[in-house]
Amino acid sequence: MSEAILRIGESDSATSLAKERTEMATQRTSIAADRTLMAWIRTSLSMISFGFAIYKFLQALSEAEKLTGGRPNAPRNLGLALITVGTAALAVAIIQHLQFVRRLQMPNLRLPWSLAVIVAIFVVLIGLLPFVGVLFHTGPF
Repeated sequence: MSEAILRIGESDSATSLAKERTEMATQRTSIAADRTLMAWIRTSLSMISFGFAIYKFLQALSEAEKLTGGRPNAPRNLGLALITVGTAALAVAIIQHLQFVRRLQMPNLRLPWSLAVIVAIFVVLIGLLPFVGVLFHTGPF
């Protein structure tokens, strides 16, 4: 009889250990997903800022009449394209991240609202500012 009690105790310990390891693996996967989203944030910020910088640089050359050519909207279109791609890519990355994290949901995790998701949403909103400014020639840009 004592053997049966010992086996039950071992079984509970093994189950508890397996549950703990599963929770830790889920947390590691969640953190890896956050790192991936942060990589998208860096890439999108680079594209948005590079698009805006190209637009302003080529616009300045065009206004100084050092840039001649038959396409006066080319700097605007190139900058707008990069800003659009950067902002849209991050918006899609947020959606993909949230879908992935929802599939991971475990009872003890604080998902899906991590700091990376909140920052990514703000970057998308900030990315819309230069988009609107370049598109409509408005704002402080």
